[in-house]
Amino acid sequence: MTDRPAARPPLHPEGLATRRAVLGDGHVDATLAQTDEFGWAMQEMVTRNCWNDVWNRPGLPRATRSLLNVAMLVALNRPHELRVHLRGALNNGCTPEEIREVLHQTAAYCGFPAAIDGMRAAREVLAEHRPTTPD
Repeated sequence: MTDRPAARPPLHPEGLATRRAVLGDGHVDATLAQTDEFGWAMQEMVTRNCWNDVWNRPGLPRATRSLLNVAMLVALNRPHELRVHLRGALNNGCTPEEIREVLHQTAAYCGFPAAIDGMRAAREVLAEHRPTTPD
């Protein structure tokens, strides 16, 4: 693998802003920092095509898009991306109850093993997002 190039082309600004709003600055910064020259073009495409061209369409609220992603990622058996988008769903205001209902829906249409794996991922993400109470 080659080192990162000294100067990278800028990512699509509106897509990058949406990506940061949904996934959080920390996640986006970490992803971009670990991307080498080989993978940079994919980051450009994801930021432009997914985060701008799809996520910034006016037809659905972000929370609905997040719940759709959760269902599709369960169906595709993509646990890493599922965890990313479960965090995004919470950032977009989805409740644990809504996420649970989406996972129940996936059991009927994607199969119980996929839904159970989705539940496992959701429990992990929800545990990370529980507010801690001061002692």
